[in-house]
Amino acid sequence: MGLFKAAAGAIGGTLADQWKDFYTVPSGLTPTAALFAAVPSGENAGRGSNTKASDGVISNGSKILVPEGYGLILMQEGAITGFAAEPGGYEWNSEAQDSQSIFAGNGIVSPLITTSWERFKFGGRPAAQQRAYFVALKELPNNRFGTQSEIYWDDAYLNAQVGAVTRGTYTLKISDPILFVKNYLPAKYLEPGQIFDFTDLENDAATQLFNEVVGSLAPAFSMYTNDPSKGNRITKIQQDSVGFAHSLSAAVDQNYQWSTVRGLVIAATAIIAIEYDENTRELLKTVQRADALAGQRGNVNLQASVAAGFEAAGENAGTGGLVGMGMAAGATGLGGLQQPVPGVGAQAAPAAPAAPAAPAAPAAEASAAPVAPAADDPMAQLTKAKEMLDAGLITQEDYDAIKAKALGL
Repeated sequence: MGLFKAAAGAIGGTLADQWKDFYTVPSGLTPTAALFAAVPSGENAGRGSNTKASDGVISNGSKILVPEGYGLILMQEGAITGFAAEPGGYEWNSEAQDSQSIFAGNGIVSPLITTSWERFKFGGRPAAQQRAYFVALKELPNNRFGTQSEIYWDDAYLNAQVGAVTRGTYTLKISDPILFVKNYLPAKYLEPGQIFDFTDLENDAATQLFNEVVGSLAPAFSMYTNDPSKGNRITKIQQDSVGFAHSLSAAVDQNYQWSTVRGLVIAATAIIAIEYDENTRELLKTVQRADALAGQRGNVNLQASVAAGFEAAGENAGTGGLVGMGMAAGATGLGGLQQPVPGVGAQAAPAAPAAPAAPAAPAAEASAAPVAPAADDPMAQLTKAKEMLDAGLITQEDYDAIKAKALGL
């Protein structure tokens, strides 16, 4: 008893010519319409003779066209008596022995839906008229979410709690129509002429779903940023619509059992904006600087800073400033750069051998002769100047000037 397949494949003008009176989806539906009663359509695409039949009420011999992207649900007195997800033409006949209640349609109906059918199906021979409803099996767009104040979550990469105001949209999909109708759909939407739309502001059931999504945003952000496969980067969320959708769907399912109780899943998201609070913005700046100074890029930046320091020291204090800068660089360990600067720090060239000692002077002369300070030693000055010339820290002209001064030329 019940539905049996009358025609398969695309439905359109051919079946409309064959079937003078049939039921199908109403015209002018919004893209976000989720469930509604079937409406009668006469011959010639609605301009035929069937003008008195009630919406959704079928009897023996009624023919129903199921378009792509929709499933057909039959109910009697609140109980589900049939479900078909494969597009095509169907006929209702309570006496037909070859009828079926579910048409799998090459994987269109998941095992979960089949399990739900076995759990909720109506047994026995129908004693009253059946009602036919269509349920959207495709993604339903333009479901909005947003927060009025900051939400906070623990971020593994930043190693801190971060906060932001965010807004965006998501697509909703009815993964199990039987669970959705039995466990969540309000009864008023089973009346003729009613359309269940997730974006309807007057739809209390849809508003509840919106509130649950907003309440799950913080766990979803935390789940995403603490997932090593996502690189632990909050900045990737806006480019990863499917990845964040999985996190958001998992969060609402964990908190509200969307998929297992209501037959709903979030398929994709589009985050329009994320506005971080002041502390998070400062933290992100610090992390960006650290990233910029990491590895080879950081080594290049450091070398550039050292070179700029040497240049400034030479301009402000002459040769003495350059020598002092070199000593400071060695003291701070800058000689360990990946591309060492000769003469600086740990990479400095070996010191030049000391000059041959002069013959010892008589004691009286030695006590009378002044001892030249090490800083005035021409050999030491020329050695240090030659090292800086080889390192590219001074020019040949600078070196010649130091040489002339040291030798008194």
